[in-house]
Amino acid sequence: MTPPEPTALSALPATVPAAPTRAVAGWTSRARAYLALTKPRIVELLLVTTVPAMLLAARDEPSLDAGRLLWLITWTLVGGSLAAGSANAMNCYVDRDIDEIMNRTRRRPLPAHDISPGAALVFGLVLGVVSVTLLAVLVNQLAALLTFVAIAFYVVVYTLLLKRSTTQNIVIGGAAGALPPVIGWAAVTGQLGSVPLLLFLIVFYWTPPHFWALSIRLVRDYAAAGVPMLPVVRGIEVTNGKILLYAVLLVGLTLVLIPVASMGVLYTIAAVSLGGWFLAGCWWLWRSRSAAGAIRIYRDSITYLAGLFAAIALDALLTIRF
Repeated sequence: MTPPEPTALSALPATVPAAPTRAVAGWTSRARAYLALTKPRIVELLLVTTVPAMLLAARDEPSLDAGRLLWLITWTLVGGSLAAGSANAMNCYVDRDIDEIMNRTRRRPLPAHDISPGAALVFGLVLGVVSVTLLAVLVNQLAALLTFVAIAFYVVVYTLLLKRSTTQNIVIGGAAGALPPVIGWAAVTGQLGSVPLLLFLIVFYWTPPHFWALSIRLVRDYAAAGVPMLPVVRGIEVTNGKILLYAVLLVGLTLVLIPVASMGVLYTIAAVSLGGWFLAGCWWLWRSRSAAGAIRIYRDSITYLAGLFAAIALDALLTIRF
């Protein structure tokens, strides 16, 4: 028996419905690549220092109501996220050659050829313009100016001028990452002072131990890429000593904040206990004269900074009066 002729509907290829699915998958993959350019984990870490600084600033602003503070926090976080994403995307554009060499970074969107260099640069520039404009319009001009300075410092001073030329790259370049609490303070008060300066110095002195510990773990990658990180040029033993030195200075600054910012018991206990714990780890790393514990110090440094600024936020919340 001859089989019946297929109807027009049954004759359609089974793969036809897959076309929209492939298009959606392609769009999703591209969106993820652009998101990866912004280095979301670094953005999160920067924002951890912004909100506590804003709460601390609000403590001494009796004319500021809860609604206005929430507005400022929301738009400062949005603007700060876009700004950090802008700086990171442009950093990826500049460093695409060495990112292709290093095992840790070769899967980033540019070395993996998921996005073209030109598109990444335009993306970074657009994010920067939007972030600064948004902060200028919805927060205040001082916060917008400081945000512009942070982006420019990270891209030009750190990435273009320092990263490939000196072992002090992360020390000086860390100033860009130390600006978020200052921006947060400026967003609330419209001015600067001794407290935001101390918050800046705390993050500034935290940065070298944090990144030097990571660079010890990745010393072969940095050496292969020709980046003169401290352990590449001076060795692991010297780097361990520098980590301990900066940790001592860092913890000292967190204690200076107590009288300068009139911090309460909660922060005092946190600063002393967290500081002692972090110093003990750095001391152990220095005494070990090896790279074995570097990755632990890197992770502990994140916990330390997050815990310290959480204590600042809680301490401020206990005394804010709306």
